[in-house]
Amino acid sequence: MQAVTDRDRWLALGLLLAALVLAYLLLVHPWWTLPMRDAQASIRALQERSQRARIQLQQAPDVAARLREAMEADRQVPVFLPEASAELAFAGLAQRLETEVERASPGNAGCAISTRTPIDAGRGNNERFERVGVHVRLRCGNAETVALLHALEGGSPRLFVDNLSVVAQGFFERPGGAGRNDSGLDVEFDLHGYLAPASLRGATGVAHGP
Repeated sequence: MQAVTDRDRWLALGLLLAALVLAYLLLVHPWWTLPMRDAQASIRALQERSQRARIQLQQAPDVAARLREAMEADRQVPVFLPEASAELAFAGLAQRLETEVERASPGNAGCAISTRTPIDAGRGNNERFERVGVHVRLRCGNAETVALLHALEGGSPRLFVDNLSVVAQGFFERPGGAGRNDSGLDVEFDLHGYLAPASLRGATGVAHGP
């Protein structure tokens, strides 16, 4: 029998290593390594989700307290117009508009109402309550316009501005022939609020939300 040479031993060792690598690729890697990697990725994702959940649970009392404060503050803001009829509500809207214009521009120096026209009262699409509105056209300065719109929608009771149209103009005539304001806006919008249901009118707290 011929003696086994070093070359044969190295060749046999190489074949054994190749067989082991092939066995790993065919048997161990797809059936063990890949599933373990997927499992580790799932574990990390679950750990991150659990950590986020713990943080949210820790913040839950503060969030709940803030929500209660916001809901309580919301209840203090009148929702419905205080008037009992659409005619009275329109008069109230007109008065509210004049008051806010005067606040935004004392003496109407930078803002003037051109027209205000009642909008037919009724319910819009999918609206539960009767709407009362007025179509408004003003000529105002930039700052006065921003202040006025903010006051109307941020005041009490709640009013809503729709169909806003703003056109820049070089000047507008001040009321009473007081001359021209060199810059301003031609502003049109619909201002509306809602009447309380008949069953609630006159009741205590009618103007507040549920």
